[in-house]
Amino acid sequence: MIDAGPLGARPLQPLAIALGDPAGIGPEIVAKAWVERERQALPSFFAVGDARSIATVWDGPICKIGTPDAAAAVFPDALPLIEVEDAGEIVPGSPNPQGARCSLDALELALGLTRNGAAGALVTAPVSKAQIYDAGFVHAGQTEFVAERCGIAPANVAMMLAGPTLRTVCITTHVPLARVPELLSVELIVARTRVTARGLQRDFGIEQPRIAIAGFNPHAGENGAMGSEEIEYILPAIAQLREDGIDMIGPLAADTMFHARARARYDAAVCLYHDQALIPLKTLHFDESVNMTLGLPIVRTAPDHGTAFELAGQGRAEPGAMIAAIRLAGQCAARRAMLS
Repeated sequence: MIDAGPLGARPLQPLAIALGDPAGIGPEIVAKAWVERERQALPSFFAVGDARSIATVWDGPICKIGTPDAAAAVFPDALPLIEVEDAGEIVPGSPNPQGARCSLDALELALGLTRNGAAGALVTAPVSKAQIYDAGFVHAGQTEFVAERCGIAPANVAMMLAGPTLRTVCITTHVPLARVPELLSVELIVARTRVTARGLQRDFGIEQPRIAIAGFNPHAGENGAMGSEEIEYILPAIAQLREDGIDMIGPLAADTMFHARARARYDAAVCLYHDQALIPLKTLHFDESVNMTLGLPIVRTAPDHGTAFELAGQGRAEPGAMIAAIRLAGQCAARRAMLS
């Protein structure tokens, strides 16, 4: 078990890490994170997936365990792993349907262990959306799957991207840009911004969060001259959120709200669509950005990148984002433990 440290004396269970697609870089970066465990002061964790996916790309020590309780004793000397077998033939860089099903089984098991308290938090490595869709996966992504399994309505969770100097939140996520205007509503903006404010308080310890919201159109619409979404949706949402006592700034022109001086004015930036949130975050913090799902009864994080099949098996995958995801999950889980 890991110590919550200065945030509180209550110990936490080791974190569960679903290994993602066996043919992607997930197994490699989880192994590399374990190698860096002491230097990076990471909390203890265990992997969930097919051990062969790690052994194929790494010759370090792996110890299969039966339950999360065994992870802490093993962690100093070997990477603990709860086995999910039958990923089929594992060839780094060459995904297949069996591997996709294995990644979903690993996700389901790791999530279940976290939900029942056997694991302190959930960290998910990347999966191949094309492959899991072919395997019958019906959710937009792992975020939506985890939310459903936790019994949380889609509007009541928010996808946050977090780096050392910037946090962004998406109002809409993985949808075509042409559909974003029809999906926007005052209710959706209000719901996801409320989730953001609560998440900043609960998981980051920010008592009075300052939240900026981006405009949808160039120059935040120029009072309707360049579009009406700010007038129809964003301004009414801001008014309602301010009535709730949330410190709101905006709508801001998206092209001027992410430089250093502007970032100092807020704790998180709410953005209207996927790329508006991810481009500045990845530009600033590509190798250490974390995807975190706010609004869940559990802590869930992930490295903010994909399977990178083109790098798999070459030993060149950078573990920085996985390390950041593990660290953030441990910090947030410790903070929740202190508050509970």
